[in-house]
Amino acid sequence: MEAVPARARGWVACAALLAVSCLLRVPAVRTPWWVVLLLAAVYAGCEHVVRRRFGGTFYPVLLAGAFLLPPPAAALVPLPAALLTPVGQRPAALRRVWRAARPALAVWSAAEVHWSLGGRDAVVGCDFPYALLPAGAAVLAFCVVLTVLDGGILALTVGAPSTPLRQWGSAPVRRAWRGLLSRSLAPVAVHGLAGLMMAVLWRSRYGPVAALLVLLPMCVSCWIFAQYHRERAAHQATIRALVQAVDIKDGYTRGHSERVGQASVLIARELGMDDERVEVLRFAGILHDVGKLGVPTRLLRKDGPLTPEERRIIELHPEYGHEMVRGISFLGEARAAILHHHERLDGSGYPYGLVGTQIPESARVVAVADAFDAMTSTRSYSRARPVEAAVAELERCAGAQFDPRMVTALARALARYGWHPTVTADEPPHGTAPRAPVPSRPGAPR
Repeated sequence: MEAVPARARGWVACAALLAVSCLLRVPAVRTPWWVVLLLAAVYAGCEHVVRRRFGGTFYPVLLAGAFLLPPPAAALVPLPAALLTPVGQRPAALRRVWRAARPALAVWSAAEVHWSLGGRDAVVGCDFPYALLPAGAAVLAFCVVLTVLDGGILALTVGAPSTPLRQWGSAPVRRAWRGLLSRSLAPVAVHGLAGLMMAVLWRSRYGPVAALLVLLPMCVSCWIFAQYHRERAAHQATIRALVQAVDIKDGYTRGHSERVGQASVLIARELGMDDERVEVLRFAGILHDVGKLGVPTRLLRKDGPLTPEERRIIELHPEYGHEMVRGISFLGEARAAILHHHERLDGSGYPYGLVGTQIPESARVVAVADAFDAMTSTRSYSRARPVEAAVAELERCAGAQFDPRMVTALARALARYGWHPTVTADEPPHGTAPRAPVPSRPGAPR
């Protein structure tokens, strides 16, 4: 059995006791038990399908229960699914208790808020748009309770978390709750709207059958969302494979690609680019040196200065890289960045000697990120420069070698957030010859 910290077990026990106390409260109105049983069965079926097929959680039925039932009865809806669904990891009993207590508390809180704001009467009378107000407050309460519970688990357990109690993990207390509420609000709000539609149809003359039909488009949307995430995971796997191949071939750049991707993200965000473009520039930074796979290994690992002919061969790596990723459509403008990241504003770069704005913006971003990491990373032949010294060198070369906008953006981002890369430069693998020194100026053809 996996070791679970006592404080985490205590947190789960407290959540379970609190859930039991909510279930034992006497409802203010008569409970329609057939509705509880039907919703519980539908939720159990949806959870089974969604978890196995799509890898997510399905909240519309739970929130419909919060809008239709008294709080103690609504808290019963998730229990059969939580207690009967197989648990793939140990400790199974503790995970079952958590899986039952967590949604029960969230649904009870949502129902309590909804009923206290008069939501039951609004649903029965199909009173729109007033019905949206208590429903929105209930969704917010639902998200807040889940955030408190999940953040507590992250703060109290040990390791690196993925999702609460699927893999026991830890997070510093100051960061345990960061982002949990904001990330959950939008998707749960969509599920809440579907749950409200179910509740209104249920209370209307169309009845439960029409209400359950609301689940069909929600299931389709879950399938589309799951397909998107699978495609995104495939993209990430493709990029990781290419980067690992480069790192194996050229130990000099080990970890460099990930850091250039991080620095590119800093610049892109500082320039106000949208999230989709920021992601593309991260790909560009990570893959900027992928063309080294086409360069003979003996040149990448040569112990000594390069001849002019050897240097010209290495300077072909942007073109090799562009050819390698030409057919990967999701990279978008990252392909241009891979091809042109060694161009210079004054036209002295390679492979085509482009000048000024002829150089794609994405390439100008990656060029600054690449040079910055080259100067701030420890190599076999030189110590890392301080961040301030690296920024000063970039500013000195701005206008001739680098785009001043990109340099200024990086400097502002570093002043605001600092430089804390998640990947550190590794020593060359055992048996790899140390690299010969290269010119210290940024942008040397390595």
